[in-house]
Amino acid sequence: MLIRTKAEIPSSEITPRETYMNRRAFMARAATAGVVASVAAVAGGGISRLMRPRDVEAAEKLNVVGSPLSLTGEAPTSFEDITHYNNFYEFGVDKGDPARYAGTLKTRPWAVQVEGLVKQKKTFDIDALMKLKQMEERVYRFRCVEGWSMVIPWAGYSLSEFIKACDPLPGANYVQFISLADSKTEKLPFDAGISWPYSEGLRMDEAMHPLTLLTFGLYGEVLPNQDGAPVRLIVPWKYGFKSAKSIVKVKFVKSQPETTWSVMSPGEYGFYSNVNPNRDHPRWSQKTERVIGAPIYAQRKPTLMFNGYGDQVASLYAGMDLKKNY
Repeated sequence: MLIRTKAEIPSSEITPRETYMNRRAFMARAATAGVVASVAAVAGGGISRLMRPRDVEAAEKLNVVGSPLSLTGEAPTSFEDITHYNNFYEFGVDKGDPARYAGTLKTRPWAVQVEGLVKQKKTFDIDALMKLKQMEERVYRFRCVEGWSMVIPWAGYSLSEFIKACDPLPGANYVQFISLADSKTEKLPFDAGISWPYSEGLRMDEAMHPLTLLTFGLYGEVLPNQDGAPVRLIVPWKYGFKSAKSIVKVKFVKSQPETTWSVMSPGEYGFYSNVNPNRDHPRWSQKTERVIGAPIYAQRKPTLMFNGYGDQVASLYAGMDLKKNY
């Protein structure tokens, strides 16, 4: 894995949001100007500076800085694909359902409650939480247990910073994350087979790892509703379902907490859920993945152990049988 050692261009200029929202108009203008052949070169310099369409309502921009933990050498997936190919079962089981229905989600006011093994219960207002630490832009690989992957420029700060502000007690060995379950704003479909609310958890050392990101945005803007607004988790070496969305409660507990998918189907979805090409899902192989947005000839590629983050996180699992502790 390549690691960026200094801040580079901001996310809005990696692959501009406006380009994907208005690509046909751009191509028409580029053709008129006789510069179609040089589109790729222009994109590297920031197409958004050349075209600011009036019909696109700008989302709230975030104050982010570059991060040395960010990938380099891999092009981010388009904003359009990231926001229109989602698993967010609170809004439906089809990939397009979150973009179709998540507009009903109300992200203000929003609070995150902290309870369990802490010195004192706390409640964090979302706006205060967003200002707790300087946000970083981190381009991470994202791997879904279903076999597809993306490269996404997330915005947030290490979850460890939030945990420190929570003052957990020494007996807190795990952190549990509870998502919103509100039938007034979410579909909460019966056919998802989920007992709401959605629950996920991490071992404390996993939660404290610098790569684990408390996430508030992507592409330099606040999270779209369908991507888990207003706050979610990103654990880049684990399958995507470990990254709880629309978090409303964080609990510090002594014992391994129950998590949604490991309760629903323990033979398929274990608590650890590390990306492991050597441990197949019972119904399909995990040895390869399909890269969303890539050309057809480049869509299928080998899956990397720990999603390519092995150098950073493999030591967390020293001595463990990762086929049994899946």
